[in-house]
Amino acid sequence: MNNTTRRDFLKGAGSVFFGSGLLGSFSNCNSSYASGEMNRPNIIFIMTDDHAAHALSCYGSKINTTPNLDRIAKDGMRFENCFCTNSICAPSRAVILTGKYSHINGKYVNKKGNPFDGTQQTFPKLLRSSGYQTAMIGKWHLLSEPTGFDYWNVLPGQGKYHNPVLIEMGKRKKHKGYVTDIITDLSIDWLKGRKGEKPFCLMYHHKAPHRNWQPDKKHAEAFKDKKFPYPETFDDDYSTRSLAARQQKMTIEKHFLNPKDTKGNPPEGLKGQELKKWKYQRYMQDYLACVASVDENVGRLLDYLDESGLSKNTVVIYTSDQGFYLGDHGWYDKRFMYEESLRMPLLVRSPNMIKKGVVSDKIVLNLDFGPTMLDLAGANVPSDMQGESFKAILENRQPKKWRESMYYHYYEYPGPHSVKRHYGVRTMRYKLIHFYYDIDAWELYDLKKDPRELNNVYDDPSYSSVVKEMKKELSRLQAKYGDTEIPVGKKMPYQATK
Repeated sequence: MNNTTRRDFLKGAGSVFFGSGLLGSFSNCNSSYASGEMNRPNIIFIMTDDHAAHALSCYGSKINTTPNLDRIAKDGMRFENCFCTNSICAPSRAVILTGKYSHINGKYVNKKGNPFDGTQQTFPKLLRSSGYQTAMIGKWHLLSEPTGFDYWNVLPGQGKYHNPVLIEMGKRKKHKGYVTDIITDLSIDWLKGRKGEKPFCLMYHHKAPHRNWQPDKKHAEAFKDKKFPYPETFDDDYSTRSLAARQQKMTIEKHFLNPKDTKGNPPEGLKGQELKKWKYQRYMQDYLACVASVDENVGRLLDYLDESGLSKNTVVIYTSDQGFYLGDHGWYDKRFMYEESLRMPLLVRSPNMIKKGVVSDKIVLNLDFGPTMLDLAGANVPSDMQGESFKAILENRQPKKWRESMYYHYYEYPGPHSVKRHYGVRTMRYKLIHFYYDIDAWELYDLKKDPRELNNVYDDPSYSSVVKEMKKELSRLQAKYGDTEIPVGKKMPYQATK
């Protein structure tokens, strides 16, 4: 591969999934914090569970509007290419906390036999030791108690939508009401009740829109009369892909709509394609109603920041723990390295740093969140953190040697939805996936020509040089992140169970 081709291999597609990907332009916007004119910023880190980027209107959603979440994008920066390193809830949270891949932090899967080791280094602990007040409110989901926080109040496990129990500093208490409202109430109460003048980092984390989707009374009927368009890949037949895509158990047609997923029975006599379409419509009604409550409550928090004057020196970050399939490829859930579950929404607002309405196409990872928050706080980023601070990107500065590819590794099989274990590499143009433990199969996608990933070109002779370069890049990233011992046919460091 010549130099021109290699540059195309690394950079060619830009943003391929959400339209044009045009970058917002703006003049140099120096951070007054960086120039010493202000105290260290407060940080509010908002995270939802399973909120797909393509269910936010600021990402061009065809099915939803999210006016309050869009406020963060309008007032700050939206990242087109933010990805997770292991698309499943608890492992993503562990990656965010530690700034380290799953094989380093030890949290591979969601299962009970694999709790998060809270004794290890995390970014909240480092912020706290550098003088920040730290709080964790909402969904934790790591099978161990939170550590590194001055205050914590979290849901046990997945938590419940209605009248949930929360665990406040070790004590369980049942609350009356809807979980999204309650988490917001508790977060605003904590902000109001803070003592002293220390800067703070609040992790404001929602259960929604994780299934089973149970909207609040206010939004329960919000979408009942709406007809949602079907995704372009709704009837994907996986014809060019490996067995992994055909042997999963997460289709809307065959695996969706049991009592744990959503309520309601299909009309009598529906079957085949019509039943599949009915399930999809019901799925979107309940999922987006849960999102509507999140959007409204984030608006409440943003309003409080404005009214209290905290907005002036508070960085607001919004993300989800990974993406989600909204009927794409006929699926729901996540796990696969395909775009809809790999991609995370990421919105960042900071009045003193970021000009309004900016879009970045740089590849950033959940691995980078901890280092970035530490950097924003003026705290040292430990050398053993594998993520990189993207503060320079927020400040419209060109970071030195920023990544042009990312590495992914998924472990939970056998287990829910039967998605086979795999790892892979994604550049701006290409994606190479290797299903290696349970089957031996490769997939390659040209994201510029095939953004919906319908045509696996791994065996196409015209892509032989791309395959070679992508495998080389995969090996380089595995070496960089210390993930070189891939035990074929042997028990994994943590073996998921049925």
